[in-house]
Amino acid sequence: MTEGRAASRMRATARRDGTGFRHTVELGEHHLTVDEPISVGGGDAGPDPQALLAASLASCSAITMEMYAQRKGWDIGYVEVAVEYAPAERGCMTKFELVLRLSDELSEERAERLRVIAAQCPVHRALEGDVMFQERIERVHLAA
Repeated sequence: MTEGRAASRMRATARRDGTGFRHTVELGEHHLTVDEPISVGGGDAGPDPQALLAASLASCSAITMEMYAQRKGWDIGYVEVAVEYAPAERGCMTKFELVLRLSDELSEERAERLRVIAAQCPVHRALEGDVMFQERIERVHLAA
């Protein structure tokens, strides 16, 4: 999945979009709306950030398997990855459950190889590796 971007940095920018918790997220040329559910004061205008994390892992796993299969010349047919997790409290481990749904026509050997490959997707590696955060504030003057 990293072909063409191996050394690049990923960048996302979230900007408040009106009132409440709704934000527009810019990812390169793409834009999406992120919000919180109504139950916590949002407008439910888009997925919440936790759902996007699950979506990132699911889609990265699926695409990584498909890219590997393509390089091998395998026709793997149906691919679906479902991810569930419950955010952990600080200091506790977060457990992700991934279910890889593959065609029953795929050999056991290939299915197992794809499971191993899915665990090597960039998002999976980022989540299981050591993570460091650097936060800083940049003050912005808004014209009246």
